[in-house]
Amino acid sequence: MRRWLLSAGAAVAALLTLPQIVVAQDYPNRTVKIYVPFAAGGSADAVPRIVADWLSRKWGQSIIIENKTGAAGNIGAEAAAKADPDGYTLLSAPPPPLVINQNLYPKLPFNPADFVPIINIASIPNALVVNPDKIKANSIAEVIALAKANPGKITVATTGNGGTQHLTAEMFEMMAGVKFQHVPYRGSAPALSDLVAGNVDMMFDNLGASAQLISGGKLKLIAVATAKRMASMPNMPTIAETLPGFEAVAWFAIVAPPKTPMAIVQKINADVNEALRDPDIREKLAKLNAEVVGGTQAATAAYFREEVARWGKVIKDAHITIN
Repeated sequence: MRRWLLSAGAAVAALLTLPQIVVAQDYPNRTVKIYVPFAAGGSADAVPRIVADWLSRKWGQSIIIENKTGAAGNIGAEAAAKADPDGYTLLSAPPPPLVINQNLYPKLPFNPADFVPIINIASIPNALVVNPDKIKANSIAEVIALAKANPGKITVATTGNGGTQHLTAEMFEMMAGVKFQHVPYRGSAPALSDLVAGNVDMMFDNLGASAQLISGGKLKLIAVATAKRMASMPNMPTIAETLPGFEAVAWFAIVAPPKTPMAIVQKINADVNEALRDPDIREKLAKLNAEVVGGTQAATAAYFREEVARWGKVIKDAHITIN
């Protein structure tokens, strides 16, 4: 009897799983929409578009990228969270709405933990860039020494309270034992403009946004905020070489609405991983200074948990709040 019950249970489980497998085999058979919760033109928009174009050709279906912006990514994330969990509405987002905002906002209209992580496409590191006429340092150690000699006098541009640039600067201050004067802007573009003009001294910015200014000699790159040196820039030191454990990257992941069938999630994961192995896709991402991540659905979920803990600690220890 026990053996019969076990066999019957296995049969029932297989029958319950079968519809998911059939649905996944047929997926997608119509247009897929991907919400991007930030404006067109930036890395958060460019990275998923590169992958979506490849997937559209593989799937033989249109993929629409819809920029649904506002509230640090929360508006687009809410729309995705409330969509049908059938794989035809996805969210592609950098860290804020998935791992940061839950520690900043007293209440969100969605639960980030309910999203089903699919895959992390790529990452672009934050980097410490300085105005070479204002900051004469050539290394992280020299920047720290300069800041300690001038407490609260060195100005650091940010993109507003709670943004990744702000949080990265706060983490640096805590780990290095220094204090900067924060100057908030409404985005990277005006901040970088003022940095080039010498109105502020330095910035922890997304390397993709500042790369041209660095190559043109208008800004100096001191170090990158990856855990290890970038393969594309092996001679550029990391901040972690001076401040062990320091890591701050902008990554761009794809997630699905809560309760999306795992068979569909795994199919999307496999297909995106295939796209990321394509030399043409890798070249396009490299032009954005993005390093391919990829990997399993489980690894993506685990990384999200690490990021929630990382930025949650910074927000708590620095007493950062949304006004």
